[in-house]
Amino acid sequence: MKGQYDDIINLPHHVSARHPKMPMSERAAQFSPFMALTGYEDVIRETARLTEQKPEFSENVREELEGKMRILAEHIAEHPEITVSYFLPDERKEGGSMVRETGRLKKIDETERIIRLENGSEIKVDDILEIESEIFGAFSGELF
Repeated sequence: MKGQYDDIINLPHHVSARHPKMPMSERAAQFSPFMALTGYEDVIRETARLTEQKPEFSENVREELEGKMRILAEHIAEHPEITVSYFLPDERKEGGSMVRETGRLKKIDETERIIRLENGSEIKVDDILEIESEIFGAFSGELF
């Protein structure tokens, strides 16, 4: 029985003189799945990422925080160690997360309403939820 390709079946495999042989790793890439919606998985992942809403405070809590800020301003030359819990707004979507950071107080910028720590962190005063420090122990009745 004579086949359709009998005349070429036993010829040597052609090797191009102009084009180098493609490496196996690149040849496999030809058959990888096509992703029509580039970035779709990233959008889904971002949508599923949870954020928290910024808590609202009563006037008493705000007054207590302002009292602590006054005490810190009076003792700023001592560079007291403080632990600040604050709300960090999310850059991509509504809401954010609660962050807790400890460091030595460097400066309170009343114009920009920012606390600067010696480690370079800057915290917006309006985002502060709580401030803790040993320095407040001596002034427990004087915060208001």
